[in-house]
Amino acid sequence: MRLFSSLAAVGVLAAGASAENYLGFNSGSTLDTRAAKFKADFTAEFTTAQKLAGAPGVFNAVRLYTNIQAYSVDDPIEAFEAAIDTKTKILLGIWTSGTDSIDKEISALLKAVTKFGSKFTDLVIGMSIGSEDLYRISVTGIANKAGVGASPDQIIKFINTYKKAVANTALSKVPIGHVDTWDSWTNATNKAVIDAIDWVGVDEYPYYENGKGNDIKNSGTLFDKAFDATVASVGGKPVWVTETGWPASGPNWDLAVASTSNAEYYWQEVGCRKLFNKVPTFWYNLRDSNPDNTMKFAIAKDLKGGEPKFNLTCPTTFDTPSGTTSGSATSSTGVAASSSSSATTSTSTTNTGTTGAGAQSGTTTTSGTPAAKSSSPAVALSAGVSWAGVGVLAGLFAALF
Repeated sequence: MRLFSSLAAVGVLAAGASAENYLGFNSGSTLDTRAAKFKADFTAEFTTAQKLAGAPGVFNAVRLYTNIQAYSVDDPIEAFEAAIDTKTKILLGIWTSGTDSIDKEISALLKAVTKFGSKFTDLVIGMSIGSEDLYRISVTGIANKAGVGASPDQIIKFINTYKKAVANTALSKVPIGHVDTWDSWTNATNKAVIDAIDWVGVDEYPYYENGKGNDIKNSGTLFDKAFDATVASVGGKPVWVTETGWPASGPNWDLAVASTSNAEYYWQEVGCRKLFNKVPTFWYNLRDSNPDNTMKFAIAKDLKGGEPKFNLTCPTTFDTPSGTTSGSATSSTGVAASSSSSATTSTSTTNTGTTGAGAQSGTTTTSGTPAAKSSSPAVALSAGVSWAGVGVLAGLFAALF
């Protein structure tokens, strides 16, 4: 990992200060019944996201995990059409865990480019090649039976395959990233992936930090330290927060309590204070997608009136001590590191966290319980979000603290 100076950080911040900082949610290819989502389902999501009462900005972006329509071979996911109709910006995703080929993903994507042209490509803000693959091959990921991941070499191979496939399309100019857990980015063995991408996506869930004081009042501090460790480890690459949130219902997790009031507090202390309109952010989540997960994170009561479960208005003061965060800022074209950042080494630890809800090789688990298998990457993403990050974060703060 690299520790870069505060002077260099200031320079990068200046370069990226005017960049747009996206507000969005994650969206999987299926409903929480595992039924496929179609255009109407995605349209309802995107429309609701844009009219959430009290939101600190317009949530007009979406992060997808696959380009493939659920239960098809390589048809373009119908989220693309919904995004065009609602003018929703798209963070594309190619699923790379547990596979030797991304040909079907690329086929679906190129079909969409041909069919929709600039109406589609003009909405694309980024491409993530993979999601939490590096975590799945880590000691902790293997111990948690998180599924089959992908090595740094495999991810880089997929990046090159993708670049070659889109070289003669408008997508050739879209910035490429990879999404993984914070400890994956502080692990020096993954530096080759950092070098190969334009931006870094990080997934963080303080809720699952058992043994680390994961009471809701400490959630902002836990988030800041892991986020700042990521920023300090990626050599000036922009950092996007691709998953974070707090469940509104579900079982307690050590000191963490799932409740609507705590979900609201986390929205304020992490979202409002640290992320919204400062860092490209894709919140988890507008609607629940994983029937196997007992923690429910949805912030919308339904997809009809845009009424949230709690007040989304941002306060003017916060509880999280200012000393716990360096004030590092990240934008879609630049990143500023803390002037007080320090290098942190990553160590492997065992955790009791939740794993599952995303998909790898068609297998998902929640709290160690195997879920249904499928034969299609798009179906494997039925949970709507890769929860492998939740598992690793449930004990890996020992690597930082």
